[in-house]
Amino acid sequence: MHEMSITQGIIELCLQHAGGRRIMSLGVEIGELSSVVPEAIEFCFEACSRDTLLEGAQLIITRIPGLGLCQECGAETPLADLFAPCNLCGSCHVKIVAGEEMRVTEIEVED
Repeated sequence: MHEMSITQGIIELCLQHAGGRRIMSLGVEIGELSSVVPEAIEFCFEACSRDTLLEGAQLIITRIPGLGLCQECGAETPLADLFAPCNLCGSCHVKIVAGEEMRVTEIEVED
């Protein structure tokens, strides 16, 4: 389960930026094409944050839909998976422009 190491990385990043203050909540964006399972991140977060400044923090996960740009017709097309064809012309030459990302977007710390 690679979500465990991803979650540990999220926690380390947050602790580095929190300056020793307790973290109340954090926001994370996860692309639908990223192969990261949000429910697994939530499960791992609870276990990995125990006995840290993140224990009890609210984890807010926002899913980013997959979006592609067709290299044949130029249309933006929603992508349900990495190899989805263009919805307009059916071409498989689609460049992914959104949905693969995974990032921490915000950290709320205690005053």
